[in-house]
Amino acid sequence: MTLARLAALHGVATEYAPSEGVTVTVPEATVVAVLRALDVDASTPRALAAALGAAERAARDRLLPPAVVRWRAEPKERREPTDPRDPRDPKKPPWPGEPGDGGHGDDESDGGDGGGGGGGHGGDAGDARITPGPSGPYALRLPSGTRITVTTEDGRTVTGRNWRGLPLGVHRLTAQAPDGRTATAALIVAPARVPAPPGRSYGLLVQLYSLLSARSWGMGDLGDLSELADWAARTHGAGFVQVNPLHAAVPGAPADPSPYRPSSRRFPDPVHLRIEDVPEFGYVAPARQGELERILADAAELRERVLGKGALIDRDAVWDVKRRALELIHTVELGPGRRAAYHDFLAEHGRALEDHATYQALAERHGPHWRRWPDGLRDPRRAEAAVRADAALAERADFHCRLAWLTDQQLAAAAATARDAGMPVGIVHDLAVGVHPDGSDAWAQQHVFAAGMSVGAPPDAFNARGQDWGLPPWRPDALAAEGYAPYRGLLRALLRHAGALRIDHVMGLFRLWWVPEGGTPDQGTYVRYDAEAMLAVLALEAHRAGAAVVGEDLGTVEPGVREELARRGVLGTSVLWFERDWAGAGAGGIAGRPLRPEEWRADCVATVTTHDLPPTAARLTGSHVALRHRLGLAGGDVARERVRDAAETAEWLGLLTRLGYLPEGPGDEAAEIRAFHRFLAATPARLVGVWLPDAVGDRRPQNLPGTWDAYPNWRLPLADPEGQPLTLEELASSLRAHDLLRGLAERFGAHTAPPGARPV
Repeated sequence: MTLARLAALHGVATEYAPSEGVTVTVPEATVVAVLRALDVDASTPRALAAALGAAERAARDRLLPPAVVRWRAEPKERREPTDPRDPRDPKKPPWPGEPGDGGHGDDESDGGDGGGGGGGHGGDAGDARITPGPSGPYALRLPSGTRITVTTEDGRTVTGRNWRGLPLGVHRLTAQAPDGRTATAALIVAPARVPAPPGRSYGLLVQLYSLLSARSWGMGDLGDLSELADWAARTHGAGFVQVNPLHAAVPGAPADPSPYRPSSRRFPDPVHLRIEDVPEFGYVAPARQGELERILADAAELRERVLGKGALIDRDAVWDVKRRALELIHTVELGPGRRAAYHDFLAEHGRALEDHATYQALAERHGPHWRRWPDGLRDPRRAEAAVRADAALAERADFHCRLAWLTDQQLAAAAATARDAGMPVGIVHDLAVGVHPDGSDAWAQQHVFAAGMSVGAPPDAFNARGQDWGLPPWRPDALAAEGYAPYRGLLRALLRHAGALRIDHVMGLFRLWWVPEGGTPDQGTYVRYDAEAMLAVLALEAHRAGAAVVGEDLGTVEPGVREELARRGVLGTSVLWFERDWAGAGAGGIAGRPLRPEEWRADCVATVTTHDLPPTAARLTGSHVALRHRLGLAGGDVARERVRDAAETAEWLGLLTRLGYLPEGPGDEAAEIRAFHRFLAATPARLVGVWLPDAVGDRRPQNLPGTWDAYPNWRLPLADPEGQPLTLEELASSLRAHDLLRGLAERFGAHTAPPGARPV
């Protein structure tokens, strides 16, 4: 019990419930290892007793929680509390200043419920109460006479409890008790909800690398993204294009092709640049034109290998050619206006960009595994001085800063193109759940990452051993101590040019499954984050950017999480194959019936499939079953699985036919895919996403979970049903894609090309 109490005080679970009525006890060794990663020693009985005593004293004596949240303009509806400690419990006494309190008003004029907010007396009688978020283990009370001071983001000082005058932002709250104790905490003043997408619309979901045009250099780029958005909006009335994470990859070859294991989530990868769109491209010195011509010839060969010779996308080769071109371009002097814009970018991103560029320069010389670097370079501050003292390294660091700026400019251009073409949402960017342990973020922010830990998922029906994603988690205590600055900076960078942001594994805002190094995924445990603070920062930054937020909430989701996300305006993700009446499931795990359109939730992005699932054409033909068995990913009898899979597909097709979405009747693959999307359009979902391979009948999954080198994950170009690569130009002239998108445009009332017009 002593270890359990200590773990609870630090947000570490000692047991968890994978399903209703089932409780799993976490191995004691796991709990001790996770506590060690939080700098808490529980390795011996004596150390455990000392750590528990220190934690309980800190809990008893502390004046403030690590973060205080003040929601502005709370929604009027209130969900029923599921936990007696829930700060939204209507039975709790009101905040100072709320109706029924009888004190001086400190609430917003909307009469919000105050959940998670903070208040304090500036010398008045009585106790001031501050309620932590739902992950906070204690309720705190400030002693009578405690003085409250707030230093706002812009440097102003506010004393007393004039909460109404505080602007939105992350401020610094200081409490001074009469007994001499002082404490500081982040005070997050946030809008109650993230912005909603404007109306209902449909859009395309694309892995950008897979979409090559006749101008691509071996993989899709930001020029292709602009063209796709322009065409989809103007010709088919699409409201958004959602892309895979464009985060910077770990340098070196062979690179990890997964966009979900990046080096840095804050800065984009220049491999996505359209080289010819860089303004300085046209001013390379005449003496170096021959070198440029050779680069262009190599780029054409890369494109031909993928589109004409059936080769896989080779990110390493693409980057090698683009790097050579960018080094040539870097020799061109920036014009006065361009130089001023570049300097503005450097000033705006400050130390974060300098750290990233320093890492890139050092990785070129010493390799990407920063733990193997010379001692003096493992510390970012010492490394920064070393780079400045080395002219060659300093030049490379400036080169990488310039690349970040150029990529940011092309991201801005893609966003502007989507907006100017009439997309109400625009480009939807994707935030990966974590970063590679050898990458830039893990090096630059060592103090906020948990050493010796990896993020994953517990065992479930799809993975009996659980999952280890190899991504170091943020320490919740370090995030709070930093005022959530790393998280705020990350969100702000991603939202710069986003109409919306998709958050992979959004449940990680509440808790993450930590797996100790050397252990198996089933030997992990959950660690809680201050969800109230994480959501408040998200709402604040989304509000400032005017962007909607989509949470990928598939898989194991603890009770109350989807409700809280919806309460804050975060859209969920609903995939057709999982939308069944699970409450009505039969014995033996037999799924219930498919949900009818009116039974779907409204606050979601509705799709038929995702990048981690088979394309719809593969489902309809059963080819995904054969693929899994060929690669040894499925046990049991292949014939039995085919029968079960065919029955599930037939069940959905039967529902589509009965509801009138498949008037042609089963048998025509393209018609069936159109029917699935008609069905999605009939749901109340705010956004409907079309997986781009579904528009052309591509049967190959972009990613096959559970494989590494047995399947070419993240390296396949968009293709037709026979596996022949299709260019962006061929997509735009595809009658199959035209029929699907035209039907959706009609159902969403979107502007489209004139009737009878052929696709261009």
